[in-house]
Amino acid sequence: MISASTINLNDWKSATDPTCVFAFEDGQILGALPPTPQRKPLIDSAKTEGFKASLGQCAAVTFAAKAASRKYLLVGLGKKQDYSNETLRRAAGCAYHHAKSRWAALSVSVPAADSQAAAEGLLLASYAFSEYRKPEPEKLGAAKLIVENAGRPTAERALAKAALYCEAVCLTRDLVNRGPSDKTPQSLAQLARALKAPGLNVKVIERSRAQQLGMGSFLGVARGSSVEPVFLHLAYKPKQRARKIGLVGKGITFDSGGLSLKPPASMETMKMDMAGAASILSVFKVLPRLKPRAEIHGFCAITYNMPGPDAMKPGDVIKAMNGKTIEVLNTDAEGRLVLADALAYACRQKLDCIIDLATLTGAVVTALGSKVTAAMTNDKALLRQLLAAAAKTDENFCELPLVRDYKEQIKSSIADLQNIGKARSEAGSIIGGLFLEEFVDGKPWVHLDIAGTAWNDSASAYCPVGGTGSVVRTILEYLSAL
Repeated sequence: MISASTINLNDWKSATDPTCVFAFEDGQILGALPPTPQRKPLIDSAKTEGFKASLGQCAAVTFAAKAASRKYLLVGLGKKQDYSNETLRRAAGCAYHHAKSRWAALSVSVPAADSQAAAEGLLLASYAFSEYRKPEPEKLGAAKLIVENAGRPTAERALAKAALYCEAVCLTRDLVNRGPSDKTPQSLAQLARALKAPGLNVKVIERSRAQQLGMGSFLGVARGSSVEPVFLHLAYKPKQRARKIGLVGKGITFDSGGLSLKPPASMETMKMDMAGAASILSVFKVLPRLKPRAEIHGFCAITYNMPGPDAMKPGDVIKAMNGKTIEVLNTDAEGRLVLADALAYACRQKLDCIIDLATLTGAVVTALGSKVTAAMTNDKALLRQLLAAAAKTDENFCELPLVRDYKEQIKSSIADLQNIGKARSEAGSIIGGLFLEEFVDGKPWVHLDIAGTAWNDSASAYCPVGGTGSVVRTILEYLSAL
């Protein structure tokens, strides 16, 4: 990522970097620069270049005032009545892409109250996955947010928060984008161990211990892989704490579908099936610096789902950690199986609430597309807290109901449960949520199905193709407000 800092109006006067200014379609400008007498002439100059201030439109203008000239980058915000922090986040991303190959540094004029959104847009847009090839050369290495003199303390706090949030998002993107053979359960366990810090402990549970704990559902999925699974338990404990929060992540480092093999095209992006676990690891990387007041526990069930010689077979019955038996009718519905034991394990930790993140169902993509995360819950108050955080991060959530009548769909004739619904094409995401609810022991719980939002097939203003880091900012915002 680029580096970001703040400067005030007085500092800007002696700076020589090009200055980014955000403008609405009606000609109004966001922020304190340029000074009021120069605003209309600057906009008029840009209009001669075809600038209409539609969202994300950019125009570079050299403008002279008082015998001195300065280069401005005008970036459109669209209609003022449609403005939100997400508008600014996207516009800032567009500003980065316009400037990255032109200038070494960019000053960006924003109100102090909007500086977090602007910083997030710039930082996230500057992300590039470079593990397997050299990134394209880019000049832009630094951005400076110009704020009103009195607003600088506010802007600096917002920038520090944005930097932490974006660091976590970008680590999630890195982990999701990494090739499946390069993110074995053991390598992710090693990454988790490296997160250990004062107040943050990491426990790695290997196969033998998982067997002792009765994690038959998780280990059933792992049977088809030649690579050993791991279960991670991370715990952040501040000196003063009140609530105990559990975060659970699905960690299928590649999903072939098992013996219920996926079509080849459906496997092409299945390295992203560990996005839930990647999100949990990334959140814990920044928790010691975010310093939430709550005690936070993270649980990641990590394995490949492969069709190896001892792979779980359709018709097998496995037993989860809480004693419930599951008839496995489709080995490609494996995420709910690893989460069953992760949730059951989490419930033994005497938590106040649990939130799970999982790329659980293809059905959610059909229902909500790639821009909306599905949320299901047994506790409306907990979901309201999470939605309040999402309103601040501008990440889209939609509640799906846990329809009790659908529980008949997962009743097995030979076991306590079956892992897919009897009506195979009906309410797939809700069926998945109802299955997971069987393992939360009545604790307040929210399930987030990120199958649609964890991956980007086409680049957007501040996210390239690949892993998105979706919902990470929302989780951090939720935790920071506790």
